[in-house]
Amino acid sequence: MYTKDKIHSLINEVPLLEDIMNLKPVVWLNPNKKSEAEMPSFPIKGEEIFEAEKLWDRFAPFFVKVFPETQSSNGTIESPLKEISNMKSVLNQESPKIIGRMMLKCDNALPIAGSIKARGGFYEVLHYAEELALHSGILNKTDDYSIFASDKFKEFFSRYKIGVGSTGNLGLSIGIISASLGFQVTVYVSSDAKEWKKNLLRKKGATVIEFGGDFSEAILAGRQKTNADPMGYFVDDENSNELYLGYAVGALRLARQLKDQNISVDKDHPLFVYSPCGVGGSPGGTAFGLKHLFGDNVHCFFVEPTHSPAVLTALATGEMSNISVQDIGIDNKTEADGLAVGQASNFATNISNHLISGMYTIEDDHLFTLLAQLMDSENIFLEPSATAGLIGPQMIAQTDYAKKNHLNMKNATHIAWATGGDLVPKEERKRFYEQGKSELAL
Repeated sequence: MYTKDKIHSLINEVPLLEDIMNLKPVVWLNPNKKSEAEMPSFPIKGEEIFEAEKLWDRFAPFFVKVFPETQSSNGTIESPLKEISNMKSVLNQESPKIIGRMMLKCDNALPIAGSIKARGGFYEVLHYAEELALHSGILNKTDDYSIFASDKFKEFFSRYKIGVGSTGNLGLSIGIISASLGFQVTVYVSSDAKEWKKNLLRKKGATVIEFGGDFSEAILAGRQKTNADPMGYFVDDENSNELYLGYAVGALRLARQLKDQNISVDKDHPLFVYSPCGVGGSPGGTAFGLKHLFGDNVHCFFVEPTHSPAVLTALATGEMSNISVQDIGIDNKTEADGLAVGQASNFATNISNHLISGMYTIEDDHLFTLLAQLMDSENIFLEPSATAGLIGPQMIAQTDYAKKNHLNMKNATHIAWATGGDLVPKEERKRFYEQGKSELAL
């Protein structure tokens, strides 16, 4: 489909595509972004986010009972919002300078699964489990949901199978929550999934099936195998309302944290959020929630590795999920395993096309230097892919975005969404950190 002539035509329409193909870090500002007043209708409605949060609340007693680490939060799965002024100072040793406050949304510290994928992955499995239990008559919505931890419920769910295709963290979250409820769960992983993640999944009770290719191969095989089983349910990272809603609830929680810290978000106090991006579901759901709450006063940017710019390629060319990075000669090989995606989600990308302000790309080496700098300055460990949002303010400052939108950057709040890291083993942490320090020494 994507012949040399077709690609040449796309480059003529979008000259930036040539730099993308040459693996250069780029910034793309979205010409298709709609204002709050112009926003089209979407398959998901804003009100559904609040309903999704109620499901989380119903399952809080289950989390308290099964996962002791959630007892202090009364079963709420949430992460801190921290100001990282020391890291801001480190970043400001380079130009352009970050103007405004710099903060980190620490989804690396989300309880149980240690990544943003717990928001979507947990939510979808809980939603499915609740539907099964209600339909069978063993549950009423007024029940104490700690009964989901009972032998009766585990025996019931053991008849059902859950499948998911993953490069890493989504598989971890689906595997952990599904096994804890009693489901038979299979995670189909791509070649770039980390060995420690596969081992942890097996330890938690999941079956892991490995593929030599990339994410697209794993998800296709997983979808076909799971959907062929009448007792199977596939968590589809490329096309799932429930995953998306689970991520969107994070926006409600973030809004409360901003309010608790007396941080305003309005026309004179713009909010910028920078989110690492795989197929587009988790950053898309987050952006959807934030835009519903803050409208034109929030500016959402996605970031991808230079070797896996799936969503950027989809949006910049307008080809959406029809095009892959391999179609334009990019290898989709990156150390940022959670972002090692060659093709965008059709569902999420069609929504993000109207929501997000833009995207940028980052080289792998830079992910490691940021990891080491954050560790040295703030004593916070992130896995490499989770550091991608840290340079967002500087990347956007290279453009005329603030000037064009008449933004008061002195009052801006910048949030880098840290997507994972707490479950990374000590030896891997050490290797990542040392790689970052060696890059900094060059």
